[in-house]
Amino acid sequence: MWRYTLRRILQAVPVFFGTTLLIYAMVFALPGDPIQALAGNKPVPDNVLHTLRERYNLNDPLLVQYGKYMWGLLHGDLGENYTGQSVSDMLAGRWPVTARLAVTAWIFELVVGIVLGVWAGLRRGRLADTLVLGGTTLVIAVPVFVLGYTAQLVFGLHWRIFPTAGVDDGWPVSYLLPGIVLGAFGLSYVARLTRTSLAENLRADYVRTAHAKGLRRARVIGRHTLRNSLIPVVTYLGVDFGALMGGAIVTEGIFNLPGIGQQVFQSIQLKEGPVVVGAVTVLVLIFLLVNLLVDLLYGLLDPRIRYE
Repeated sequence: MWRYTLRRILQAVPVFFGTTLLIYAMVFALPGDPIQALAGNKPVPDNVLHTLRERYNLNDPLLVQYGKYMWGLLHGDLGENYTGQSVSDMLAGRWPVTARLAVTAWIFELVVGIVLGVWAGLRRGRLADTLVLGGTTLVIAVPVFVLGYTAQLVFGLHWRIFPTAGVDDGWPVSYLLPGIVLGAFGLSYVARLTRTSLAENLRADYVRTAHAKGLRRARVIGRHTLRNSLIPVVTYLGVDFGALMGGAIVTEGIFNLPGIGQQVFQSIQLKEGPVVVGAVTVLVLIFLLVNLLVDLLYGLLDPRIRYE
């Protein structure tokens, strides 16, 4: 187990550097001068432009800029935006909002998605199966902004069950409705994956053998079939949690949540490359960590998997 974990960590190092280099190059390849953008339409003296470009390494080649950024990152410094604000401080106040939203959405799609998937998988071809497949297909087909504004109008304004916007009511009240909207799409995939995997495993030889030995149906499904069926679901949930932590720009915009997604959107508009790169760098680290944890969970779900 420890050798496998160490090997996976070493494999993640080149992935991290390659991903961050690609992101850095894409962000700083955007058209326009970020220093000139600070002044809007007003002219900027050449000496001021030169000084600011030197301060933020904009006159250096791309690889030199990236090297200086990574050197600062290795020392815990995400750099500054073009107005002198620390990127770490800018993101520190927004990560908790995105984390609460992501956890709310993730728990919702985990619990409800697996329950619906098991319900449909045990009743394959029946009414329950048809309802789950039809309902999840409908949710996937509806754009997120349509679902978000509809939920806000119905459950927030008309029925007044949830707050319509902001985080004034704290967690979990302020995050329930946007979390359900954000997690509805992941829930649909979790339910369909669970349903398909469970229905396939129910026809496996080891299930027939377990029934032949006289084991109760609940034990066969809960201890054997469901555990093996959750492997593709765990894979999806791990990747999706990293995506949720990245910040849902549309959802945070609809419900006016001051999270990472909103910050990244504003920074792209203002051409604040250091903020975008800093946020995405942290997201890459989250992705790598979650993928490692998912791989380690495989051995707990399926005893046939070993890490030797």
